[in-house]
Amino acid sequence: MTRWTGLPIVAALALTACVTINVYFPAAEAKEAAREFVENVIGEQAPAETAPPASVPGGGMVQRGARFDAWMLLGIGSAQAQTPDITIRTPAVQAIQSRMEQRFNGTLRPHFDSGALGFGGNGQIVVRDASQLPIKDRVAINAAVADDNRDRQAVYREIAVANGHPEWEAQIRDVFARQWIASARPGWWYQQGGSWQQK
Repeated sequence: MTRWTGLPIVAALALTACVTINVYFPAAEAKEAAREFVENVIGEQAPAETAPPASVPGGGMVQRGARFDAWMLLGIGSAQAQTPDITIRTPAVQAIQSRMEQRFNGTLRPHFDSGALGFGGNGQIVVRDASQLPIKDRVAINAAVADDNRDRQAVYREIAVANGHPEWEAQIRDVFARQWIASARPGWWYQQGGSWQQK
């Protein structure tokens, strides 16, 4: 009879182990947050690619990507349901975004259009061809590029901290670096694999 006294403890530990939730880097949510942030900074929004909901027999609509989670019946959330969204709507992030938007549309955009500036593969702005910058404006443009790059580093760090995972900073920077390039407008330059390419 004494052999079975530890069974409830073992069963409780096994159940607890089944409910343990690992928090992983939510790449899809980070990509969507980066797209929203970058498009707000660049302005002149590119058309969003959204698929229409699928229709079902009887005229109803079904949400794409929705899936049944059996754990919900037991009141136990799955790891998918418990992963955090990536929020970019904090006062600090919004303040940085506002500065970057003003700087981009006030100073930087014409120099992306001329080819003087480009997006680096690391999420930074790079002076690609200084000869395209008017001599009288070079100091101011270089200062704007340096300010923007400081804000970029700050926003990647701030988003990671605001989401409770400072260790995600490098991953967020990588996601944003890809998004700056993906959102580049036709004719703009970007670095890929160390070489410059034009959209």
